[in-house]
Amino acid sequence: MKCFSIDLDGTLLNTQHEISQENFKVLQYLQEQGHSIIINTGRAFEDVIKFEALKKIETPIICINGTVLYSNTRDVLYEASLSTSIYKELFPILKEIGLWIMVYTNQGGFPCRNPMIQDKSDEEIERVFHNYDYNQMFENDNLKIYKVMAVSRKDQLEKIDLAKRAIEGKFEISMASSHPNNVEFTSIEANKGTALLCYQQLVNLDFDEIFAFGDGGNDLAQFKVATTSVAMGNAPFSIQQEADTITKTNDKDGFAYAVRHLLNI
Repeated sequence: MKCFSIDLDGTLLNTQHEISQENFKVLQYLQEQGHSIIINTGRAFEDVIKFEALKKIETPIICINGTVLYSNTRDVLYEASLSTSIYKELFPILKEIGLWIMVYTNQGGFPCRNPMIQDKSDEEIERVFHNYDYNQMFENDNLKIYKVMAVSRKDQLEKIDLAKRAIEGKFEISMASSHPNNVEFTSIEANKGTALLCYQQLVNLDFDEIFAFGDGGNDLAQFKVATTSVAMGNAPFSIQQEADTITKTNDKDGFAYAVRHLLNI
């Protein structure tokens, strides 16, 4: 069985955050042929299942950079979280640098999740985070912290590099960027590649081939475990260098184009 592990933003989704008809047709074809399709994304589950196309396909979903794995029937197969103690050391470092911080949890996003600010101006985003009280999330019972995502203004990318240097080696956590102006922190046990291997064990599958599609730094982990890695034409050059092949951009149905080429259809 072939496995197609597919990132969403910048990969399966175009710049309008939509799954094109052409990409959807290829997803349907793969499913009809008996291949395994896995959505492998940094998004939370709630921000994945809102796409009608994915409701029709009913694929397994790897969410939040490998933190939570869902079966095709939407049952939780596995989850990995950050300890509260690590969070409480990590947060002030990111805050001091002057980054916008989103905390993904099993109780939602605090103050929000990334898709909610994707199309907003820096001024609008600033209002979301200004004086936000993060301590209120600890009022929730049985809180689990899945991911801490730090975002900079697009003209302050140096703050992301500063954050990476400040955190690297300080904690046992996974660190990756899905876009140049963000850095995401998850459990050391969570990344897109480890989650793919874990999924096979959990459902007792052994994929003959793994095709991984992505455009960001958080996709490099799935590239490493893939038989064939495919970088989007819109991916940064550094990501393209790590892939086995490069396809068209996400606005030119690069996912569908690559699959047709790889499978000779």
